Amino acid sequence: MTPLGKLFRTTAFKISLAYLVIFAIGAGLVLSRVGWHVKELIDEQIKQTIDTDITGLAEQYAQGGIRQLTTVIERRVKQPGAGLYLVTTYAGEPIAGNITSLPAGVLAHAGTVETNYQRPGDAGGQHRAFARIFILPDGFRLLVGHDIEEEESLRQILSGALLASLFWLTIIGTLGGLLVARRVLTRVDSINAGARRIVAGDLSGRLPVTGSGDELDRLVLNLNSMLDRIGELMAGLKEVSDNIAHDLRTPLTRLRNGAEQALRSASSVDENRLALEKVIEESDTMIRIFDALLMIARAEAGASPEGMVPFDAASVVHDVGELYEPVAEDRGITLETKAEPGLFIEGSRELIGQALANLIDNALKYGTPVTATRDGKCTVPEISVGARRNGGMIEIAVVDRGPGIALADRTRVLDRFVRLENSRSRPGSGLGLSLAAAVARLHGGTIRVEDNAPGLKVVIALPAAAHVAALPAPTPALASPGTAA
Repeated sequence: MTPLGKLFRTTAFKISLAYLVIFAIGAGLVLSRVGWHVKELIDEQIKQTIDTDITGLAEQYAQGGIRQLTTVIERRVKQPGAGLYLVTTYAGEPIAGNITSLPAGVLAHAGTVETNYQRPGDAGGQHRAFARIFILPDGFRLLVGHDIEEEESLRQILSGALLASLFWLTIIGTLGGLLVARRVLTRVDSINAGARRIVAGDLSGRLPVTGSGDELDRLVLNLNSMLDRIGELMAGLKEVSDNIAHDLRTPLTRLRNGAEQALRSASSVDENRLALEKVIEESDTMIRIFDALLMIARAEAGASPEGMVPFDAASVVHDVGELYEPVAEDRGITLETKAEPGLFIEGSRELIGQALANLIDNALKYGTPVTATRDGKCTVPEISVGARRNGGMIEIAVVDRGPGIALADRTRVLDRFVRLENSRSRPGSGLGLSLAAAVARLHGGTIRVEDNAPGLKVVIALPAAAHVAALPAPTPALASPGTAA
């Protein structure tokens, strides 16, 4: 396709052409209306002039009859810019006036007429006039009129102006449409070129922005934001793939080595049973990892197993805290739960419960003090779980007094499979915080990792639900201890 053909096929040119046609129709209607009003105005002025002449001539006729009427008409026709006058006999023979000939039958009937006429000394020249005819006593005819050639000339001038305006409007509109189409086509071609580079594999490329702030710039900015998000997802996918390959290699290797060693050296039923139990334990570890990955994927995709329903976050905090109290007691750790009543959230009770369980499980694993008191018990709560309202947000916090996390690592620990150096020797897969972050994003909230001086404070901030008329029955299914990764 030729470049000119591409211009004619652009949407910008079609829109410009549509506006041109609409504007041309509007201009034609306006000029036609103006011409019509001008004609009406001139006709009204001519009628008023004729009526004024007729009034004066009627007075003269009433005073002196036909003789005085003809005398007055002969005097008027000699004045510059005089109107049209004609007095004839019943047979049509001219007595006085400035009209030499009229079409046959014009004077036969009284009334208003628009007719051709010929002036004295204008051989063969025909003019146009608007006139009123009267039949006087004794059969005399009187014609009083006004030349309307000026009106015809004005009408022709308006018609010519309309045609010229439409002609130049078409030319200028077409050229303007082509220029606009060319400008838009240039930008669209640059956007298409950038898109082709991205499709070809350059995911770091972005579509060009001119900075004008027009609709194309806004569209490109949204597309670039979408490309940024796609790039983040691709990078996350690559990172997850690498991490899965790295973190699952160890349990798979232990699983294979344990089975192989049992085949080689197991000599009794008890030894085989012990080897199978180790295989089952390693399998359960990998299943938990895959379950956590699946739950993160579902949360990030916006899919909730129970849908979004209103519930009291305080009840979730108390239920999960109560669930982990025996585990904390077995480890000699004090777990304190404290939540304000009436903290309504609209979301998935199961997912928020799982996220809170992961935070408590991490605190139990990594957030306990290194040393204990003399009697082996803690005099202050080592781990506290609380929920409170902060403006329009509901904040659920898990606080410990452990070693905490360095400032440089507090954002990184929210990624998948991230495990810090001091925690690699302990069980876990590095998915607990990333699941909590995905659940918070699903509910339109955020997660914060803060310093507790000493220890760590992890806060999930979720939007408070609107007025809840009736609270549904709580869902008893919550995460069991040990499922948090």
